[in-house]
Amino acid sequence: MGKEKSSAAEDTGLYDYWPYRDRPKITWPGGKKLAFWVAPNIEFYELNPPTNPHRKAWARPVPDVVNYAYRDHGNRVGNWRLMEVMAKYNVLGSVSLSIAMCDHFPDIIDAANKLGWEFFSHGIYNTRYSYGMDETQERAVLEDSIRTVEAATGQCIKGYLAPALTHTVRTMDLIAELGFTYTCDLFQDDQPQPLKTRTGRLVSMPYSLEINDHYAYNVFGQSPAQYTDVLKRQFDTLLEEGARSGTVMCIPLHAYLVGRSHRIGPFEEMLKYLDAHRDDVWVTRACDIADHFIQHHYDDALVNIKRGGQA
Repeated sequence: MGKEKSSAAEDTGLYDYWPYRDRPKITWPGGKKLAFWVAPNIEFYELNPPTNPHRKAWARPVPDVVNYAYRDHGNRVGNWRLMEVMAKYNVLGSVSLSIAMCDHFPDIIDAANKLGWEFFSHGIYNTRYSYGMDETQERAVLEDSIRTVEAATGQCIKGYLAPALTHTVRTMDLIAELGFTYTCDLFQDDQPQPLKTRTGRLVSMPYSLEINDHYAYNVFGQSPAQYTDVLKRQFDTLLEEGARSGTVMCIPLHAYLVGRSHRIGPFEEMLKYLDAHRDDVWVTRACDIADHFIQHHYDDALVNIKRGGQA
């Protein structure tokens, strides 16, 4: 290949390679092995959204009444089921929030806030993408998210998941500049990792597409029982590895999927399984994981990364 790098050698520029073995040990509060969090996506999908030349909001012609109504089940029924079953097992949510929900369905936001759930930004609508935005537009969306959530809940947003997983080249720099402490948009690891941004301290928070209920049900075609089995196997592996250095497990959910009457029971089986392992698991919120990592492990991680993962 000579001295020139091939295009295949290029990377995102957001983080460095960091081998899983021989990293500085992560310790969670109370000596827990696994930090466990749940990310309910509380979203709004517009019936007839503005056209984005880079991506269609709906596969079918708009207005797509069928798919709109299918997702509307989450806000009418599924979110309430999910809140109830999570409260039963004392599991707090970290909400991946379509910010417009604060205006469209404030009762859902109030109910989740009273449960102690965290809210982080998932854009304004899940049918409006970051593609094509300039810096001024993207900054305005982020600043609006901060103001709207604080006004509705009293909380200061700390996390970000881009709407429909769409970004620009400046997204990470902007959220770090605005005081966000973590992003869920990168799926490169099972432990938090510092990201390379112009300012601030931003952490890549382990999130999962593999055990996201959208992928489980709509992409992989799993049954509720199969999905529960996958969740348990993910949990078992990360708990075992967490004995050496603390790991993170996130379950991303959509109430219009897992909140269906035939799926909520099998999901509850996972929460029962979690409950039986409480002695070893820190059941918490994403913001708490990020805060703990930044306070106790961020600097050591940076030094180790610069050394190429060598102790």
